[in-house]
Amino acid sequence: MGGEDSAVRNETEMLRRGGHAVELLTDDNDAIRGVRGVLAAAASVAYSPRSRRRMRSAIGEFKPQILHVHNWFPRLSPSIILEADAQRIPIIQTLHNYRMICSNAMLYRNGAVCTKCVGSAFPLSGAIHGCYRGSRAGSAVVTAAYALHRLARTWDKVDLFIAVSAFQRSLLVRGGVPAGKIVIKPNFACSELSEERVAKEDFAIYVGRISEEKGLRTLLAAWNTGKIPLRLRMFGDGPLTEEVRCNAERNKRIEYMGPQPFQIISQEMAKARYLVFPSEWYETFGNVVVEAHAKGTPVLAADLGNMKELVEEGVTGYRFFPGNAESLISAALRFPEGDLYKRMCANCRAAYENSFTAGKNYASLMEIYARAIEIRGSRR
Repeated sequence: MGGEDSAVRNETEMLRRGGHAVELLTDDNDAIRGVRGVLAAAASVAYSPRSRRRMRSAIGEFKPQILHVHNWFPRLSPSIILEADAQRIPIIQTLHNYRMICSNAMLYRNGAVCTKCVGSAFPLSGAIHGCYRGSRAGSAVVTAAYALHRLARTWDKVDLFIAVSAFQRSLLVRGGVPAGKIVIKPNFACSELSEERVAKEDFAIYVGRISEEKGLRTLLAAWNTGKIPLRLRMFGDGPLTEEVRCNAERNKRIEYMGPQPFQIISQEMAKARYLVFPSEWYETFGNVVVEAHAKGTPVLAADLGNMKELVEEGVTGYRFFPGNAESLISAALRFPEGDLYKRMCANCRAAYENSFTAGKNYASLMEIYARAIEIRGSRR
């Protein structure tokens, strides 16, 4: 389960525990295959009559007080926003990625951060480079659809947008999303992460997608030098799985654990000396960092994107220059021993309790909902 899916699951469960009725309207993007599938999905970004009918039916049956959109791209389309607006329902949209300002949603291309399209009214670069699923035609359709919705002022119908970090918000504003409509509400770690302490062991842990943008090659290069005196346990799967598996076969300090249930990963995270987060793209949040802090586990993170917001140097972990194996090694060797290390673990747990619990997140979300309802009421 990816970060966005985890965030939606956690938020849905949190609302239901709070006594709220929640109805989910979903679609399956896994069905997008082949050139025709990509083009059809890209075209639906402009408008989907089917999705609008589904939204009209759902509103009629469920009668919601608010519509909270997490991701309409591509198959649901902005038609769900148009229908909710037509029925005068307050609309919130959480922006879990950069899709509003980038056709591949990641601001990442050819192994590096790319912001060429940020702030452009008609971002041709995304179409030229085929940033949406490797298709120039699909990317051109997506780009044109977003330009159309900007001209049609579709996004004006959203009462409030939620950014999950201050860094993400700054990029969205640069990209043209109105600053006054963006509020910040970070994700949170779910209640399954208890306060129970376990003994730390001599290994570092990586949890996440096994892919290039996550900085896996930098991580492997650092561990293959033999300069870091810990084992590395890696959880997840993705395009670089075979490469990671081969490295694990050659280097006994690297253990590839594959994808595992959340409970097992949570237990391992509690035992790890620190979590490694080597991502080389502009992560919008970094759920796994907060999950590590909930377990009292410090973090070794690439100094990119919003990591300054989550990892305080020398307090809850250390940061290193992204893509630089030697910098990663130097930072890894800075972790203290004894009481200083225990203090760092306590700092992590305190950071979680101060900002990233379900209780604090629930209070923030209720304030945002109330504000959106007030804004919608003033429009009437």
